Amino acid sequence: MVHDWVLYIAAFSTAFAISNVMTPVAMKVSIKLGAIDQPKARGMHNKPMPRMGGLAIYLGFMLTVFLLYRFVQYGETRKLIGFMIGASIIVVLGMFDDVCDLPAKLKFFVQILAALVAIFSGIRIHVVMWPVTHVLLTLSGPITLLWIVGVTNAVNLIDGLDGLAAGVSSIAAICLMVLCILTGDETAVVLTAALAGSCLGFLPRNFNPAQIFMGDTGATFLGYTLAVTSILGVFKGYAMLALVVSMLCLGFPIFDTLFAIIRRLARRQPIMQADRGHLHHKLIDRGFSQKQAVMILYGISTICGVIAILLAIKNAKVLVVILLTIIVLSFLIYFFNHRRKNKEEHNNQ
Repeated sequence: MVHDWVLYIAAFSTAFAISNVMTPVAMKVSIKLGAIDQPKARGMHNKPMPRMGGLAIYLGFMLTVFLLYRFVQYGETRKLIGFMIGASIIVVLGMFDDVCDLPAKLKFFVQILAALVAIFSGIRIHVVMWPVTHVLLTLSGPITLLWIVGVTNAVNLIDGLDGLAAGVSSIAAICLMVLCILTGDETAVVLTAALAGSCLGFLPRNFNPAQIFMGDTGATFLGYTLAVTSILGVFKGYAMLALVVSMLCLGFPIFDTLFAIIRRLARRQPIMQADRGHLHHKLIDRGFSQKQAVMILYGISTICGVIAILLAIKNAKVLVVILLTIIVLSFLIYFFNHRRKNKEEHNNQ
């Protein structure tokens, strides 16, 4: 397939510009509607913050898709329409939640509804895995539902530090874009490029010290969009590797969420109950600043994405080198952090 690189650059830059311009508008809308995040015990800020910034990300993405529609060779328009309707449902839900804090069960129900809209439009995961392919194909609907709702909430759960969800989502979108370029799906490339652009256009006013939060409006939209675009471009092209590659691209939010579920079940707490056990909280509690913690998690997300790309192109040698480098760096970070902590404890005595 011959790629239209001008189109991809246009998708990224247009989404970036619209999102950046619309962020101050989203701030005003947040204040007018009363979508304000008040300081709380488990939070990281000490003053009220507008929290409907996700509206700027949504508009940057959607307006870009509409503007470039006639230039993209969309394979199946029905899937695109189903995705956009489902994403819009998620955004409306997020806006209501940012204003009046909706019950968790209601949000979960609407998220399932949005996922079903995408599924019935034809967006499905078809995992090829011998010798249980037939069984998995019959379960494609439930598997797709679990993936979309799971990733939607996973991204929402990591939205705890300034710039974290926007930055991690942009990294994931760029990695998915590379994978979609390799599979040759132009629609998925344009969607991921637009998503990365809209995230990065919002990030300057969301990075520490933040002027605005994306709220559930943005975090759930990002999760939903990442989940669907991975199905459109990655699951369609990598057969048995698809699930592993997609999970690595979204590695940090997915694994952080899995650990959160295990942790809460072990403590016999409700799964949807918020706590301070997430990795970004652990980093803050270890003495890292917000910026340092966010940059560490950006690095983890980037490493996961690079590993996913290397797996997809089956470059085993480079993959082994990267894994060994990660192991060595992990030991060094642990050693110096442990040494620093012991030195501080010694000085305090």
